[in-house]
Amino acid sequence: MSANAEPAAREADGAPALLGPADPPPLTVVNATGRGRALFVCDHASNRLPAALGTLGLAGDRLQEHIAWDIGAAAVADILSGRFDAPLVKSGYSRLAIDCNRNLADETSIPEMSDGVPIPGNRNLNGTEAAARAAQIMLPYHAGIERLLEGERDPPFHAFVSVHSFTPVFDGRRRPWQVSALWNRDGRLALPFMAALVARGDVTVGDNQPYSARNNFGYTVHRHGELRDLPHLLVEIRQDLIADPEGVIHWAAVVGDALAAAFDSLPP
Repeated sequence: MSANAEPAAREADGAPALLGPADPPPLTVVNATGRGRALFVCDHASNRLPAALGTLGLAGDRLQEHIAWDIGAAAVADILSGRFDAPLVKSGYSRLAIDCNRNLADETSIPEMSDGVPIPGNRNLNGTEAAARAAQIMLPYHAGIERLLEGERDPPFHAFVSVHSFTPVFDGRRRPWQVSALWNRDGRLALPFMAALVARGDVTVGDNQPYSARNNFGYTVHRHGELRDLPHLLVEIRQDLIADPEGVIHWAAVVGDALAAAFDSLPP
């Protein structure tokens, strides 16, 4: 558990249960015994909300939009997990309940507004309510990742990859990139990954676009990759490209080929 997470965990002691017996778990582990040397995660895999939170005051169709989850990302991650025989950890709840890719001290951890849409159920939360979400959704997700990384394993992991997607238009601006790499100081995966995409000649590649891992958009890769000196990468794919099964299959193959090249560039 990170130092920043500990206060929230302590504050949640005695908080009322948020998740009921009919609610899904806060994480799903796919292919836990896979022998591949990469660990994949998907921070925004689900648009589910705990029953106790209702719809957070949103119309039901809003929960199908990008504000609630990373459209198509979980489906791509599933394919990559199978291709590389790699374990995959997927979050169980919407980023609107609590964002698993944010430090708990970040004001966007439980957003009151997302892409101009007010989130009524996130306004005026008291400390106990916020801490319950952290303790029962966000912290178990990261604990699940840590169990895999810290468990005895032969061969050990040599790469950590977080799979995301981004909306093609944000704040009225179109985003031309099809696939992007978010990275900070460690380019061991990002640089060969981007080079492989550029070499194709048919992919518009974003280097820390449309977000930058240098501006607090990569909490998960920082916590589990960077702090461990484990080669890491946050992959972003534009959502309109992976909004249907055919697109998912195509872009999972494109991203998978580039990841294969990046993995091959690492020392054995």
